[in-house]
Amino acid sequence: MIASSYIDRALAQLNALADPQKAIEAQAYHKADRPYLGLKVPQIEELTTVWRAESSLEDRIQLASDLWDSNIHEARVAAAKLLTQARIKPDEAAWDLICQWVPQFDAWAIADHVCIAAQKRITADPSRIDTVETWTTSENMWTRRAALVATLPFTKQNFPKEFELDIRDRVLGWAAVYIDDKDWFIQKAVAWWLRDLSKHDPARTAAFLDQHGERMKSFARKEAAQYLG
Repeated sequence: MIASSYIDRALAQLNALADPQKAIEAQAYHKADRPYLGLKVPQIEELTTVWRAESSLEDRIQLASDLWDSNIHEARVAAAKLLTQARIKPDEAAWDLICQWVPQFDAWAIADHVCIAAQKRITADPSRIDTVETWTTSENMWTRRAALVATLPFTKQNFPKEFELDIRDRVLGWAAVYIDDKDWFIQKAVAWWLRDLSKHDPARTAAFLDQHGERMKSFARKEAAQYLG
């Protein structure tokens, strides 16, 4: 099957599941100005599982790119799902495509699905943290937020290696700058990162809150400290 026919069939399969009423509700909920089909995430995952299994890596990356370029909400979610896999070898093309998408973020749901795909690629090659750091100075709030969401796996090790501790400290440095940004989604992302970190590294979390907590919005400070004694 030639690559161009993959996108035609994929869009046809997505449209076949469309629910017009739920599409109206989804547009009202997500607010971003793009077409919606009204699909649930498990429906999208069911399709992408089949697409992933039957296509080569090259075709899968092309399909992900084409789905994203359609600008349909569910197609962009599907694009992210196609690249959400721990082992992709070689994965440079997948990482490059994710990096092309990050500056285009304009709503939390698509951003979060792509960030989960990004987590897999950053975990596979932690040197990519250098690229993630460039996101922290973007004018796009969603791109800045992605730097925290995409690095959440580094909060979760109970016995982190030295480089993982270095990444924790590096991301906490970004978070210290972010807390002066009063956007709710940025504050929420900082709280999310700290809350997850507190389950595995309470000392670092407590130290951060001692130093910077007064500058955080109260809801974010409370959420960040949720699991601290």
